[in-house]
Amino acid sequence: MAESERRDDNSGMLIKLLNLKHNVRLHSHDVRYGSGSGQQSVTGVTAVEDSNSYWSVRGTSDAFCHRGTPVKCGQTIRLTHVNTGRNLHSHYFASPLSSNQEVSAFGEEGEGDHLDEWTVQCGGSVWKREEAVRFRHKATDALLSVTGEQYGRPIHGQREVHAMPSPSQHSLWKAMEGIFMKPSESPAGSRDHTHPHTEF
Repeated sequence: MAESERRDDNSGMLIKLLNLKHNVRLHSHDVRYGSGSGQQSVTGVTAVEDSNSYWSVRGTSDAFCHRGTPVKCGQTIRLTHVNTGRNLHSHYFASPLSSNQEVSAFGEEGEGDHLDEWTVQCGGSVWKREEAVRFRHKATDALLSVTGEQYGRPIHGQREVHAMPSPSQHSLWKAMEGIFMKPSESPAGSRDHTHPHTEF
């Protein structure tokens, strides 16, 4: 445990996630779907500088995530949209454009339900910053994906984010911009892009 406490933080870490195939960042905003669940929409955007693309990596309600412990490959996490406090969520509703499985943002102040849980799929023992990873929805076994369908107004040009049963190039994500905390730091002093640690 002592060794892991010296590594990068995952709980509360703020990141942007880039879909490698489509070069869009996972995004949400207080705009609801006009069909399906009617919950808050989740999209992909090409803009790099957009505060609505920040997500907080958190443990689940029954598996608290301690600061200083890397995210393990195979670990179940929640991704909470920073600006609205809702969690990345999926369920058996059809997505609006492609009729794949809808992905939405759900809950209040970071608390939703078991449909907010995603398993990190990566190659080694822990999720490393430079690594392409997949997120498998725990309840439905589908993978967080983008296949390129674009919305019109009011979110013109944004891509549909959905979940699909089979792994593909469309479901590969990489952590990009973010605030990475060390266990000894408070969030206010945590902007550190130069230290050599590579784990989350």
